[in-house]
Amino acid sequence: MNTMTHAAGRAAFSKAIDIALKHKDKDWEEDVMRLMDLMQRYMSGEKLDVDYDKAKAMICSPDTTLNRYIHSILSETDSHVLKTAALNLGFEAFFHGTKTIRKMREVHQCNVPWLILMDPTSACNLHCTGCWAAEYGNRLNLTFEEMDHLIEQGKELGIYLYMFTGGEPLVRKADIIRLCEKHNDCAFLAFTNGTLVDEAFCKEMVRVGNFYLAISLEGFESVNDLRRGDGVFSRVMNAMALLKEYGLIFGTSICYTSKNITAVTSDAFVDLMIEQGCRYALYFHYMPVGNAAATELLPTTEQRVYMRSRIREIRNMTVGKGIFAFDFQNDGEFVGGCIAGGRNYFHINANGDAEPCVFIHYSGANIRTHSLLEILKQPLFMAYRDNQPFNENHLRPCPMLENPEILERMVKESGAHSTDLQSPETVEHLCGKCREYAENWAPCADRLWAETPERKHTYENYKKKE
Repeated sequence: MNTMTHAAGRAAFSKAIDIALKHKDKDWEEDVMRLMDLMQRYMSGEKLDVDYDKAKAMICSPDTTLNRYIHSILSETDSHVLKTAALNLGFEAFFHGTKTIRKMREVHQCNVPWLILMDPTSACNLHCTGCWAAEYGNRLNLTFEEMDHLIEQGKELGIYLYMFTGGEPLVRKADIIRLCEKHNDCAFLAFTNGTLVDEAFCKEMVRVGNFYLAISLEGFESVNDLRRGDGVFSRVMNAMALLKEYGLIFGTSICYTSKNITAVTSDAFVDLMIEQGCRYALYFHYMPVGNAAATELLPTTEQRVYMRSRIREIRNMTVGKGIFAFDFQNDGEFVGGCIAGGRNYFHINANGDAEPCVFIHYSGANIRTHSLLEILKQPLFMAYRDNQPFNENHLRPCPMLENPEILERMVKESGAHSTDLQSPETVEHLCGKCREYAENWAPCADRLWAETPERKHTYENYKKKE
C-alpha cells in the first residue's frame, strides 16, 4: 500500500468517499476513520506534522467542535460538491500534489508552489476606498487560454489548487467555470466581493463541484458599506444565503486593520458567519501597499498580540466556534514562515506579471514571455528561496512587513521592476513605511516565540542556514 499509484489511490479514495456519503447522516465517524487510514497509508514517509491518533480521537468524540464541524459539513453540503472537494482538494491537492511537488523541488532545484493565485481581470463592479487592486487599472485581463496553459504546466509539477483575485474575479465567472470544467481534477477558489453571486451561478457551481468562494467583508453593515458602498453588506448576506441553500462550500476573507480588528473577531460577527454557512474565515493583516497607503491602519503591537490569541480561540477544534479561521501573518509557525516567492504560492496579476506575493508588486517575469518553470527560477523568486526563512522567528515571517531590509535588498539585487502601471512604488518607499512597525513588533514577537512550546515547520523546502 505504501507504493500505491496515483490512479489506484484516487480510485480507493473515491470508493471510500462514496461509502461515507451513504452514511453521512449517521455512523459517519467510522467511514471518516477509513479515509484517515487511507490518507496515512498513501502519505507514508511524507512529513505532514499530522497527529493521526489525536485527530481520530477528536473526530469520534461527539463533545468536540471538530466532530460537530465535520457533521455539519456532511449534512449540509451537496453530495457532488462534497465528493469533488474530497477528491480534488483532498486527494489531488493535499496528498498526490504534495508528494509530487516535493519531488519536483528536488528535480528543478527551485521553489514549486502548492497553489497559484492569479487575477483573471483588473476590472471590478465596485469601487472600494483604498483598494490596492484598483491601482492596476480596470482594463487588464488574462485570457482563458493563458490561464488554461498555466494550469496545464502547473499540474505537471503537482499543482492542483488555483485561486483567483482581482479586480473582481467573478466578472470573468464564465471563463472560470470553463476552467473548472476542463480541469475537473483541480480545486479552484475565488476571493470575491460576493455581489455577482446569483441563483444561476450557484447552479453552475454545483454542476462543476470544484469551485469555492471566500467573500470579502470588513465587519458589520455600517463599517463594511462605508468602504464598499451602500447595500453591499445586504447583497453579501443574500449571496451567502443562496450558497448555503445550494449546499456549496464558501467562507470569508477579512482584512483586519487598527480600526476594525475588534469587530471582525467579535462573537457576534463570527457567529453570524457560521449561521450564514461559512466554513472558513481567512484573516489578512493590513499591508501598506501603494504610494497612497494609510499607515495608520496598521494594527498596533497590542492588537496583533490579541489577534494571534483570538484566532486560535475561534478555530480551536476542541472547544472553538466551529469555523476554520486562519491568520496569514500570525500563523507562520504552522507553515514554516513566509509561503511566498513560489515556496507555497505566488501571484500573477492581470497583466501577466509573476509576483512573489499578492502584496509584493515587483517582478522579473511574465507568463506571456516565460514558462512556469522559468518564472519559478527568475532571480527574485530564487532570492526568496535562498533567503527563506526570512527570520528564524516565524512570528516575523514577512520580508516586507517584519524584515523590510530584506525585501529592499532582494528587489535591488534581482533587478525586479514595479508592476504597478498606474503609480509605480519604489521598494525604498514601500519598505520605509514598514520599518517602524517592524521595530515595534520585534521584541514582542521574540518574547512570544521564546514562550512557544511546540514549533511546527510544515512544508519546509527552503535551504537550511549554515
